[in-house]
Amino acid sequence: MASHTIIIDIVSDIVCPWCWLGKQYLDAAVTNSPEIDVEINWHPFMLDPDITPEGVGYKDYMRKKFGSSDTKDASAGRFKSMRTLLENAATPAGIHFNFDDISIRPNSMKAHLLMKWAGGQGKAHLAAEALFKAFFEMGQDVGKIETLTKIADTIGMDAELVDELLRSDRDIDTIQNALAFFNQLGIHSVPTFIYNGEFAVQGGQLPEVHTHALQRASELETKSIFPSSHS
Repeated sequence: MASHTIIIDIVSDIVCPWCWLGKQYLDAAVTNSPEIDVEINWHPFMLDPDITPEGVGYKDYMRKKFGSSDTKDASAGRFKSMRTLLENAATPAGIHFNFDDISIRPNSMKAHLLMKWAGGQGKAHLAAEALFKAFFEMGQDVGKIETLTKIADTIGMDAELVDELLRSDRDIDTIQNALAFFNQLGIHSVPTFIYNGEFAVQGGQLPEVHTHALQRASELETKSIFPSSHS
């Protein structure tokens, strides 16, 4: 049994569906391990940092990434299989993917900024859930300032201040430094969950995988290898 707090560093992108699933699975494992104290820190990753600030059309973007809409196209078949897998996993995880309602594939920089500021108030986990839900379930553009300020308001942040900050260059360099840090660390896919700075669980692993990781981490010294400035 852990007599100290386990630090879990989550490297994630808000536009990654597996990251939402992974969060839900981790939450389930933490809930089922009440004897273990956990501190969760969120860190940024951008699946596609080259997307324009205003975002691009979601369907066109996915078509270019996975192939044509022709069912005979192998890439399209892989995309359909991935969607089916995600949708089947979503229900038992307590979430819903509504891909058909997504119109914009956003640049996630501003969402990561909101996550950073939310983290400074102990609200990063709440912000992550709100952002995932807004994008994947409600089809909202989470790269849009108006969307992000509303989300900030729903989790008890100062929406006016968030709006002002998002219209500035505040902390963009911090996010960019964090992105470079994780790239140099060799993290090239998300979600990645790092336990006590010692070992990682990668991908949308089921709750039992995280339960085992929690038990393993409870035997390790509490630490994080990441600077606190990383969102």
